[in-house]
Amino acid sequence: MGLSIMVQGTASDVGKSVLVAGLCRIFHQDGYRVAPFKSQNMALNSGITADGGEMGRAQIFQAEAAGIEPDVRMNPVLLKPTSDLRAQVVLMGKVANQMDAVTYHEFKPQLLEQIAQVYRSLADEVDIMVLEGAGSPAEINLRDRDIVNMGMAEKVDVPVILVADIDRGGVFASIYGTLALLEPAEKARVKGVIINKFRGDVSLLTSGLRQIEELTGVPIIGVMPWIEVQLEDEDGVALQKGKYRHQDENLLDIAVIQTPYISNFTDFNALNAQPDVHLRYVSHHDELGYPDLLILPGSKNTLSDLSYLHKSGLTHQILLAHQQGTPVLGICGGFQMLGNHIVDGVESGVEQMAGLGLLDCKTTFSQQKVTTQVSGEIRPDLAGVFAACQEHSLVGYEIHMGHTELGEQAQPFSVLHKRNGESINQCDGAIHLDGSVAGTYIHGFFDSDGLTRSLLNSLRERKGLEPLLGAEFHYQAFREQQFDRLAAAMRENIDIEAVYAIMRDHVAMQEKPQ
Repeated sequence: MGLSIMVQGTASDVGKSVLVAGLCRIFHQDGYRVAPFKSQNMALNSGITADGGEMGRAQIFQAEAAGIEPDVRMNPVLLKPTSDLRAQVVLMGKVANQMDAVTYHEFKPQLLEQIAQVYRSLADEVDIMVLEGAGSPAEINLRDRDIVNMGMAEKVDVPVILVADIDRGGVFASIYGTLALLEPAEKARVKGVIINKFRGDVSLLTSGLRQIEELTGVPIIGVMPWIEVQLEDEDGVALQKGKYRHQDENLLDIAVIQTPYISNFTDFNALNAQPDVHLRYVSHHDELGYPDLLILPGSKNTLSDLSYLHKSGLTHQILLAHQQGTPVLGICGGFQMLGNHIVDGVESGVEQMAGLGLLDCKTTFSQQKVTTQVSGEIRPDLAGVFAACQEHSLVGYEIHMGHTELGEQAQPFSVLHKRNGESINQCDGAIHLDGSVAGTYIHGFFDSDGLTRSLLNSLRERKGLEPLLGAEFHYQAFREQQFDRLAAAMRENIDIEAVYAIMRDHVAMQEKPQ
């Protein structure tokens, strides 16, 4: 029987996803075959597996930390909100349905056995499973149909570590309150607590740690300091908190429009990691100004986000920035918004809407969702700052439900050579003939090192700066360094031997004759 551990949190955004990635990296370093697992993920940040399945980005980077290929079994249920009350339900990598919250809640018991079977099939292939919960296990109004926290832990019989975020305040109350609201059998599953995101001298916590252990009967197995590791965020909470709005004086100012249904903002992690980039997210027209590059990101409800641009004054400000010479790039839904017109009738409930008119193209939505991994190259003979990208290789993935037709003032931006491993010859995206505006369906656009550096150096030249030369920045190598840095910090501040002991003791109890 393999080992397993589940990481649950006292709330959302306490750092569960990152700590799961760190455990995956530690177990991988120690020579074990390890896989992450989250039964249900609610996020607009998703990615595509090699066979075209869609899953949450958190489990993709956790798989990367574990040194294995992402597999939709690691995230069998993905919920992608399309409004405040409805979400697209993705089951085992494919779109199953659109559901409101009540309907889905009633549907969950039917899913639990399927999820457990998926879990066991994956567990049979590895030595250690690292499970992640969602939100808090103390949501007592949802407990009877829980499939992601204690309901999942009970179904597959795994021990639990509880994570609490001290940075938000009230950490001891959140630990005590969470454990107090659990049923006795649920509390018995919690074998340790990790306090996360601590800033300061740990000795100041000593008395509190002792008291909370006495009050709850659950040991504190680690206090993780606040650590700046650049990994992927699961959802938009990080943006709401202004994670990327640092005030450093960097040389290139790149602005990403933050819309209500922004999706896959992980596209810009590679940009944020660049040494000469100041990346900022803009949700108000007064914040935009005239950046060196303006990006419209993906969206899970394109027409709703387009309407938001029109009503908020951002459309006017984007057009003004473009008139003043700011290059504009749209990715997926952002690309669609840059066109003349969008015909929907599928996603938003709005039949059609005028776009920003910066690209001569028209998009028509379809019921069929495209989920593919792709590779290709930027086309030759481009104008403007994007000319520096021409003939550079491009690797990424598509997640969209539309087809875009180009007009006379636009030409294809790239040509794709492979889709899900099969050879093709197909154009992607669009660029204005003058090179001022470009769009692509390809997520992960900036993960291609050569392409990104060429574009950034073109922006530097336009700004009157020398190109950045010397040691080439490799984003994938950077990510590996982040995983190793995280693992080292966790080994230093968490009792990893206690984690191993929790897993082994649980197996011993399972194997003990009843």
